[in-house]
Amino acid sequence: MKIMMIFDQIQAGFGGKEKGNLELGGKRLPIGSASMFDNYLKEIDGEIIATLYCGDDYYLANKETVTRKLVGMTSKMAPDVVICGPAFNYEKYGLLCSEVGTAIESQTGIPVVAAMSEECDEAIRKHKTELTIIKMPKKGGTGLTNALKNILTLAQLKVTDQPIEKFIKENCY
Repeated sequence: MKIMMIFDQIQAGFGGKEKGNLELGGKRLPIGSASMFDNYLKEIDGEIIATLYCGDDYYLANKETVTRKLVGMTSKMAPDVVICGPAFNYEKYGLLCSEVGTAIESQTGIPVVAAMSEECDEAIRKHKTELTIIKMPKKGGTGLTNALKNILTLAQLKVTDQPIEKFIKENCY
């Protein structure tokens, strides 16, 4: 299963909140926090083929352009699934994940899994009916291992066109 990640500047490894104006970019390899998934990718026969990233402040100031470009890049790279997050409790990154994830899934037909903690309530509230959003702990909270496994499990279920209703009821918002 070919996986593409979408990260903010923090998860991509390009700095903290002070680097929020990082422009849209990408690499055809796993970078930054993608390594969190290393121990679990083998279980689903998964491989991260690319990581796209954008500073959360840059995204908020350029939503339409960034979203259009991310949808286009996704179409061009043609992953089996896109993972937006994990956003933890970073509210601006949660919005990036939910808004871009919704656009990618609706415009390309490529399945998307987003992940964030309940602190990203605006993103969850706006998009939980149209996008699958995995429940996860806030940064430093307990339950990260389970959340990472759930992200990949849902990705696999969506890619293999398996029933997801029960899984969503137990693990998503």
